[in-house]
Amino acid sequence: MTTPALQAVTAADRHLIALDLDGTVLSHGFGEGAGDDPSGGHIDPDLAAAIRALDAAGHAVIVSTGRSVDATLPIVERLGIRPEWIVAANGAVTLKRDPLAHRAYRRERVEAFDPSEALQKIRTQLVTARFAVELADGGFLYTEQIPTGTLPADQRQVPFDELLGVQASRVVVVSPDHRLEEFVGAVRSLGLTHVSYAVGTTSWLDIAPDGVTKASALEVVREHLDIPRSRVFAAGDGRNDIDMLAWAARRGDGVAMGQAVPDVQRVASRVTGTIEENGLLTALRERFPQLG
Repeated sequence: MTTPALQAVTAADRHLIALDLDGTVLSHGFGEGAGDDPSGGHIDPDLAAAIRALDAAGHAVIVSTGRSVDATLPIVERLGIRPEWIVAANGAVTLKRDPLAHRAYRRERVEAFDPSEALQKIRTQLVTARFAVELADGGFLYTEQIPTGTLPADQRQVPFDELLGVQASRVVVVSPDHRLEEFVGAVRSLGLTHVSYAVGTTSWLDIAPDGVTKASALEVVREHLDIPRSRVFAAGDGRNDIDMLAWAARRGDGVAMGQAVPDVQRVASRVTGTIEENGLLTALRERFPQLG
């Protein structure tokens, strides 16, 4: 697929374009915890070409995902873009491209917390759950094997107690013994404080440091780039995208995918087609008519 040629944008026209990956850019049901290949999944060629065109024209295209860094960078490579910024681990890790090294990124900002209180509280309610911690330095500790497709490559199995007292960028809880409705109810009853959390489409829970979301990380980047909120475009499909879509929708364009649950669609400024209908490409063409 030939990348459409767009004119280079001026500073007055530059947009911040924040894109979730799984269920938005990538299709195949490869959401939280599914699969083993971090570069797997289908990317529509026309969508990839549109994303490359926007990046090449000078827009600030930012991948914004719940994936770990290890599972995010292969997708960036497949898209054929060289974004200056990447938001991973639901906002806990922000990467910046190293201008001196081709396609190399450094951890520009890492948010971390002690997950002990949250882990101990969850364990009392979800006794059969599997627990894991993504460390601030990128390592990954887990109590029982969980699907690793969106998680770091550097992994080590440990007893539950070794998850306590570390510096974590996020906590992952997977409970295959619970239906999603039961899982969501149990999580809401915990009354977690001083943490941000998002429940996936399966019985999968991501816990981030207090106040840390995709939106909080993107706002820091937006301010650094000095792009007005009116020129923000964000698209996503999961509960971990709710804050990002609400943030974008306040003054810009927050687009929920057509397969998103009502809680996600409710905060968006508009709803596009499903991932199977190539909804993101439709939304991008509506926002940027020059894509054709």
